[in-house]
Formats: sequence, structure tokens, C-alpha cells
Amino acid sequence: MRVIHVAPAAFGADGVYGGGERYPLMLARALASGVDCELVTFGPYARLIREPGGLRIRVLRRRGCWRGHPAHPLALGLPSALAGADVVHTHQLRSAPSRLAALVRRRHLAVTDHGLGGGGWCGLLPRLFERFLVVSRFSARTLNAPPGRTDVLYGGADPACYRPDPRADRAGVLFVGRITPHKGLDRLIRALPDDAELTVVGSGGHDPRPPESGYPALLVRLAAGKRVRFTGPVDDAEAARLYREAAVLVLPSVHRTCYGRTVAISELLGLTALEAMASGTPVICSRLGGLPEVVRDGETGFLTEPGDVGELRDRIRTLLADRPLARRLGDDARQLVLERFTWDHCAQRCLTAYATMLE
Repeated sequence: MRVIHVAPAAFGADGVYGGGERYPLMLARALASGVDCELVTFGPYARLIREPGGLRIRVLRRRGCWRGHPAHPLALGLPSALAGADVVHTHQLRSAPSRLAALVRRRHLAVTDHGLGGGGWCGLLPRLFERFLVVSRFSARTLNAPPGRTDVLYGGADPACYRPDPRADRAGVLFVGRITPHKGLDRLIRALPDDAELTVVGSGGHDPRPPESGYPALLVRLAAGKRVRFTGPVDDAEAARLYREAAVLVLPSVHRTCYGRTVAISELLGLTALEAMASGTPVICSRLGGLPEVVRDGETGFLTEPGDVGELRDRIRTLLADRPLARRLGDDARQLVLERFTWDHCAQRCLTAYATMLE
């Protein structure tokens, strides 16, 4: 079986540091251990990367982006790059590469969406895809994916990379994610207990419009006088260390931002929650989107009402003060990842869906 994944933006310095970019990379790596798999993505210049695990990453030269959006790269070589594939698996239903793939590829076309907005050609676009491989049941509902053609893959974490360290002296609160208003980081800083330290890992979004463009400056003002450290993006090894040493990971995503904007889709899954759980770190997250499908309230962490600063503060205080409780939740969180949410589990669910397509 030859499988080609198509991701509109690479993960990392040449693309975007986001879950929607990390997901296709990690899934393709897991698939490459068992099938002929290639990841096609886009960048400033063309190149072919052969990874030790068998994955080929083909970067097509980006000639520009439709409407200036990084999810809509334009490249002349995409149709020829898809030739010879048994299955083409695109990411972001409404991205320009997915649209083009839907036009040039008539059979065995699957899609995984990561929350990109946009039109759907008056309902025609979804009909061009044979299979919807969604990251959560919530994602399936938001896409209105047809039940008979939909499989839930979820996502994963590498339990060898993200693992607990019994020697680590866990302390402090950790946030990992894109620094955009819908992630609710402003609520977390407000909720941070006076004696707690917060480490913020991630970079800003791509929205240049005010007032959202002033969000990083707002966070700096809110953090004044508090023990808050902004690291920017970090590599996998450093992220794994931070997960292992944190007392708790907090994902305070919101339905309504501090600027009053309503967010229809805030969290389809939450890869950082899975990575923390694999590290034996309990998670506090908002009860929204796909997060309740992976974080079990009172078992692997806590779910809180989105935007409720008081409840968030109370839950943080509880886990920072009660180390036996935090340890128990963290141990159960890792066990859940090992049972259901590794990338190998995700790849196996994906291969089962491909087999259905090729019958």
C-alpha cells in the first residue's frame, strides 16, 4: 500500500508550530513503519527528506498563498506528487491543497480536518472525499461527517519520548500551545495562585488584526508581578523535559475570547494533553470540544467550565497542594495513553480505515 499525506503547512520553523501541523507529521511517521508512506507539504524551496524511520517528506516549493493564509499554499507540482498513490490522505478539508487534491483525485481520497474555517463549495466539497478520518467525535459533529463514511482516529503521543521521571521534583504549572486568544492563556494567568510558577511554551498566531494583534502584550501586562516565564517554541526533547517536571498541565481554552469574539471550534482534540498524560502529568482543561474525550474528570485530571477563573484557580491549588492525588491522576493518565492514545494505536485505526476504502 502506498499512502500519501498532504499537509498545507509543515510543522516547525519553516511552517507553523501547531497541533494541526504536528498531527499529520506524527501520524505519517507511525504509518511509515508498516507501509510506503510519504508526507507532501509546502515550503520556500523544494526538497526531499528521508527520515530514519522510513517516512519521506516531500516539500513542494510554495509559489504563494491564496489570500495570504498559510493553510492555502499554491504549488504547481501537487498533482504529479499524488500520482501512483493507493490512498491520498489530506489534512484540513477546506485548505487549498485539499481542494486541489479533491479535483484531481477521484478515488480513495480521505481527509482529516483540524478546524480550518472556510466555504465548502455549497456542500459539494465534502462529497468529493471517500472517507472522513476525524480526530474526535466532536470533530465529526462539527464537520457533519456522514456516519457511514467516518472513522474516529483520535491522536497520540510517543510514550518513549514523553514519559515520567520518578527522580524529577515536579513543580509549577505548564501551558503548551499557540498563544492566541481562544487558548485562554489570559484566564490562566489571572487564575495563577500567587505562590505558583507558570511556564508558557509556544508562539503567537497569525492574526494581525487588532485587537487580537495586541494579545501578546496583554499577556505580558497580566503577568507583571507574577512568576510567569515565556519560553517561545521548544524542541521535542525540551518539551518532554518540561512535561516531566511540571506538576500540572493546564489548557484553559474558551468559547468566548477576552475580546468578545465567539469561537465555534476551540479544541478538536488536544495533542498537548496527550503528551502531558504520557509523561505522567495530570491535566486541567476546559470542558469543551474534544478534550473531554481524552481527559477523564477526576481520573486523569480535571475538567473546568471554560473561562471560569475561580474554578480554574481552585483546581490548580488542589493539584499543587495534594501531591499524592496529582501522582495518582498522572499515573492513571499515562496508563490511558498506553492503552488508547499512542501514535501506533492511531496508525492502526488509520490502516483499518484505509483497508475499508480499498476493499
